[in-house]
Amino acid sequence: MSEQKVIIIGAGLAGSLLAIYLAKRRIAVDVYEARGDMRRAVVSAGRSINLALSDRGIAALREVGMDGYMLAEAVPMYGRLIHPGSGETKLLPYSGRQGEYINSISRGGLNIALMNEAGRHPGVSFFFNERCVDLDVNTGEAIMASGKRVSGSTVIATDGAGSAVRNAMMHGGVERFNFSQTWLEHGYKELHIPSQDQLPEEVGYGDARFAIEPNALHIWPRHKFMMIALPNFDGSFTCTLFLGHKATVLSPDFGRPHVESRPAQADTQNSEAGTQNGFDKLTDEAAVREFFHREFPDAVPLMPTLVEDFFTHPTGNLGTVKCFPWNIGGKALLLGDAAHAVVPFYGQGMNCAFEDIRILDQLIDAHGTDWETVYEEYGRLRKVNTDAIADMAEENFYEMRDATADPVFQRKRALETKLEQTYPDYFSKYSMVTFREDLPYAVAKDKGNAQDQLLMTICREAVSVDDIELEQIIEQIRRISPETSAVPESVR
Repeated sequence: MSEQKVIIIGAGLAGSLLAIYLAKRRIAVDVYEARGDMRRAVVSAGRSINLALSDRGIAALREVGMDGYMLAEAVPMYGRLIHPGSGETKLLPYSGRQGEYINSISRGGLNIALMNEAGRHPGVSFFFNERCVDLDVNTGEAIMASGKRVSGSTVIATDGAGSAVRNAMMHGGVERFNFSQTWLEHGYKELHIPSQDQLPEEVGYGDARFAIEPNALHIWPRHKFMMIALPNFDGSFTCTLFLGHKATVLSPDFGRPHVESRPAQADTQNSEAGTQNGFDKLTDEAAVREFFHREFPDAVPLMPTLVEDFFTHPTGNLGTVKCFPWNIGGKALLLGDAAHAVVPFYGQGMNCAFEDIRILDQLIDAHGTDWETVYEEYGRLRKVNTDAIADMAEENFYEMRDATADPVFQRKRALETKLEQTYPDYFSKYSMVTFREDLPYAVAKDKGNAQDQLLMTICREAVSVDDIELEQIIEQIRRISPETSAVPESVR
């Protein structure tokens, strides 16, 4: 082992993967976790929001030999399956290229696998029920609720959106520390669709395990709110209702990304009945049943524990955290959600944190354990990109909630799919974010927004994608979107 020891605060997904990366460099690691050992406890339901593992996250797992192991129990999702108020579903593929899809994976299963792998390496130690409450910014010691003070060569905080280390940096350690936290007006409630064998024979999809199409992310868009469902390997689905905390009528343009047009009339009418609904109005069984039967009638027969789940699972909040700088010299670094928490609507929170670790490892390879140099370069490379994915994740919430039910948007997705099938050099914004681990988020955002504006304009005027001349469109896209090769290697 080297003479270095890194203190990691938080044994979640990012902290556990980071421990593996550092251990492979023969750096000793002590990981401090506020909770008990999840490998020895039942994980409470209600706050998971299934993970969508995509290429950026897979690339990081591949470097430590964990990609194949985790993908063996993932469920591929090839697109969004839209459940409009009219009842007829429509699949919007994620990509027009073969082999490009995202993977629904268990948060708990992945976390446990990473902890187990980290624990196999000599020099890695986990300390549970040790909540970090502060950081001595002068000595670099992490201070636990127990009073214990721990130190090493450096501290890396992967303690999530409510990071105690970040709080210490903000309130006493770093001059001119910038911080912002913004909340969506929506909260979320986790619900459940069981596997097919837990339902009556006449209900469901007919698959041996799954009650509805397994290889898709299901969305019930209702303009002011939505529900989604992601498949689990055991045949069940984790559903999440996104709804305002309070009953309110929002301005039609509140939070709208610039690529949208007005939602389809049928769904506008359907959602208007629900604009007075918020979590604060769903206070008894009758109100919950009436709301779900009205808004999600095709899902209700598949959710036998709907009322129980609704009232026993907590209502979570959804917010974005941005801050900078992320380090105090070489003493401490913020990584993952501690530095840049994002809402889950691009499925990139975990993937982004895993990419953080992969980039940090590359910089350790370049600069060794000169932590101050590594951290400064890391912040310079990552800040612009994590800001970009934070912005895109918020925009994608409104896209999923509103635009997926819009015929113009659906034509745009069909056009993007056709372009990807025809031209290997074309990638939609979604594909650039999700399937191009070599492309920085900031570049994907800029290129993607320019393409979206062009394609939405075209699709508003076209009756059918078949009427659109692809060669003319791709030439326009090539003019407004520079080639990937033009991106400096230093920011990839």
